[in-house]
Amino acid sequence: MNFPDVLNLPPFLKYIFLWLSLGLLVGVLSGSASAVFLLSLDWVTDYRESNLWIIALLPAAGFLIGWSYYKMGQNSIKGNNLLLDELYHYKKPIPLRMTPLVLLGTVFTHLFGGSAGREGTAVQMGGSLADQATQWLKLNPSERRLILIAGVAGGFASVFGTPLAGALFSLEWMHQRNFKWKTLFPAFWTAFVAHWVCAYAWGVGHTHYSVTEIPPHTLLNLIWIIPAGIAFGLSGKLFAETNHFFSRFFSKLIAWPPLRPVIGGLFIALFVWISDNTTYIGLGVPRILEAFEQPLPWYDWLAKTGLTGFTLGAGFKGGEVTPLFFTGATLGNALATWIPLPLALLAGMGFVGVFSGATNTPLACTVMGMELFGWEAGIYLGLACLIAYVASGKSSIYASQDLGWKKNWFY
Repeated sequence: MNFPDVLNLPPFLKYIFLWLSLGLLVGVLSGSASAVFLLSLDWVTDYRESNLWIIALLPAAGFLIGWSYYKMGQNSIKGNNLLLDELYHYKKPIPLRMTPLVLLGTVFTHLFGGSAGREGTAVQMGGSLADQATQWLKLNPSERRLILIAGVAGGFASVFGTPLAGALFSLEWMHQRNFKWKTLFPAFWTAFVAHWVCAYAWGVGHTHYSVTEIPPHTLLNLIWIIPAGIAFGLSGKLFAETNHFFSRFFSKLIAWPPLRPVIGGLFIALFVWISDNTTYIGLGVPRILEAFEQPLPWYDWLAKTGLTGFTLGAGFKGGEVTPLFFTGATLGNALATWIPLPLALLAGMGFVGVFSGATNTPLACTVMGMELFGWEAGIYLGLACLIAYVASGKSSIYASQDLGWKKNWFY
């Protein structure tokens, strides 16, 4: 029995009362966790860039991360896939230890020079913190699914400053076939609370991107979206397959899990030392901003794809979404050489298009693009995301994701 039952409320009022309360709680927790996480990432990124010698310690950091998960992580090692597994097939509550493990693991990955993102960490923290209410309030399986969706929405919305996209991402990502109207209010309410807490209560800012030139919606301009969208979808597929390849590679090559990030960290540190280039490690936000402003080397997107897949496959922690933004923005930048659309617009289309292809969430990606770049670009962003979603086929960076109709239609 949960606490609204004690008040003997009618079903609809019980639903509103329960999710106003739980959404507020989960939003405050996930928004605060994201704020602490983002502030930590800013600090470690600045420290690493000012003290590049620390990258030599990446193998040691890798051992600490790998050993911690090996000894204490249990099923937390599955990361985002654990959230999906528990949504589809309830087995046991998501352990609270997931929050500190993934937070510290991601901070260490970035401090010492791994290539990773932040979405996965925020989503896992949001889901882990939210699921503790399952035990405290004795939520039934249906209510538990809602609180997991709310936790994911709060984590995503607060880490990127995109509350609408955060809510839609949680719904689209976790409910490919089985959408229910009751998921709407918890997802959107929690996403906005988490965003407000992170942005206004904690005062944590987010990166601003600029797409100022939007060409007219002529038939020729719209036709040019097709090859761009296909390229973004294939890039998303390559990103996902690269991640899975390196995960299998390290699992087969090295039997003892804590040793995998040690070997991986050694090769990443050698890569940075030999190339004398830190562009492709960490989040890569400065390079993403450059992609909206000036032509960049055509191979940037390939380098980030490979290094991120290698980093995460070796066992380091972090998300995939910001590296997907990097990959998409720089690929769009490169396509500006052949496609007669504005460079910044192509970078923005790639930013969300590759994300759409790799996560199978075209609606959330379209809305995210409009939240970040302005609604004026919506037609270009929406078509790019839809085409990329179709072109990526059955690929997904999340092995446990239910791909819905794509499962039977592609490859």
